[in-house]
Amino acid sequence: MSEATQSTGNAAWRVRPNLKDEAATFLREEIFAGRLKPGDRIDQDQVADDLGISRLPVREALITLAAEGLIETLPRRGAFVARLTRDDVLDQYVIFGTLSGLAAGRAAEILTSDQLDELAALIAAMETSKDSASQEQLNFRFHQIINKAGSSRRLTAVLAQLAKNMPTRFYEFTEDWGERAIGQHKAILEALRTGDPRRAADAISLHLRSGGEEAVKMLDSLGFWPNED
Repeated sequence: MSEATQSTGNAAWRVRPNLKDEAATFLREEIFAGRLKPGDRIDQDQVADDLGISRLPVREALITLAAEGLIETLPRRGAFVARLTRDDVLDQYVIFGTLSGLAAGRAAEILTSDQLDELAALIAAMETSKDSASQEQLNFRFHQIINKAGSSRRLTAVLAQLAKNMPTRFYEFTEDWGERAIGQHKAILEALRTGDPRRAADAISLHLRSGGEEAVKMLDSLGFWPNED
């Protein structure tokens, strides 16, 4: 199957969305893994070669990432990783935590006993897992249940967009993050069991702010801000 499909009645080409999304995801991961740092120029040919695609979906991905604030495009010079600050990263988590708190507050009033038991089972699985990838997946599922239960369609869409621009892999890079995250998850579950919206919102907001602080530390350890003291 070809990479692009030709529009009926004209010669315009339309990029398959999955290729653009694949390129955008790849570049986000390169940035948040510290392999691409603020100010680095994006080699579009190299990205295309790495992914086995043409430059067209890569260019489309760069437009998306520029709108997200991760990429800066300079006329006649190319695309560069935006000069994100520590506050930029932390603010992303604080905003995400505020909106997740809205979802958690609603969820506290409607989660079923089966769903609460599933959250407890996920925490237990996180406690016994020694695999960082599995811990990340369990963590994702924990938050997914809460967000899905308490989010409107619009809130779900905004949370999904914000989540794309947040570093992960804490379990791999931060030795004691798993233990602290589990403790925070237990506090979130306890708040949800009480049915108190404010308590649930505060617990999830605090947890995600803590995640933002860990993200900054992780990026520091990867040399994301190499020219700063």
